Amino acid sequence: MARAPRLRRIAWLTDSGGLRYHWRALRHRDQAWRPFRDAVAGWLAAWQPPCERLVLVGPSAGHTLPIERMHHFAEIIALEPDALARRWLSRRARGRPLRFERIDVLRGTAPLRPLAEAFPDAAILFCNVLGQVRPPGGGRWHGPLADQLVGRHWASYHDVVSTTVRPRAGAAARAFADDPLETVLAHFWPGGELALIDHETFRLAGPGHAADYALWQLTPAHTHLIEWVVHQPPA
Repeated sequence: MARAPRLRRIAWLTDSGGLRYHWRALRHRDQAWRPFRDAVAGWLAAWQPPCERLVLVGPSAGHTLPIERMHHFAEIIALEPDALARRWLSRRARGRPLRFERIDVLRGTAPLRPLAEAFPDAAILFCNVLGQVRPPGGGRWHGPLADQLVGRHWASYHDVVSTTVRPRAGAAARAFADDPLETVLAHFWPGGELALIDHETFRLAGPGHAADYALWQLTPAHTHLIEWVVHQPPA
């Protein structure tokens, strides 16, 4: 079996990862980000996979992750390349059974395969990373997830679109079944053209799976639509 590539420190250092992201978190985490953080906490509280171990993929420093509430896992393994984020996350997880690994599961010729092979009995949580990183060679994550993790318990919250257009006032988080993206966007933004960046992660769990959506006011001028999906292996 080929050795899995190791995480590189430069990986994921985008607007939603690295020093710029940490600086924004310090400014906005306890105010503008609170509704989104509450939504994530609610999603995770309702997700109870029957696994003793949990792998966090790209958790950064846990600015939006309620790791202190994850009491039902005997071990939590974090895959995070940012050294500063690892130290910060360790402090937040004080008292939790957290450890770090340096396997890069998002790169290589078969992305996500090292994740399935290295942690065969663990549940997997992608922490707002799949909308920030594209699969090697382009394309979308729908295929690798379906191919490599079909028999696994996994969940993800991730960027679907981002925009500088202000959303509707008071647009609440909600679930959608098989609605198209246009219907989801119409719930959060008023009618008309919407200039946006498509992160190509809509319906990441595949057709026929309900998904939850919430707004993340990343900065006063930038809003992200976040999707939450849960995958359970076939019975």
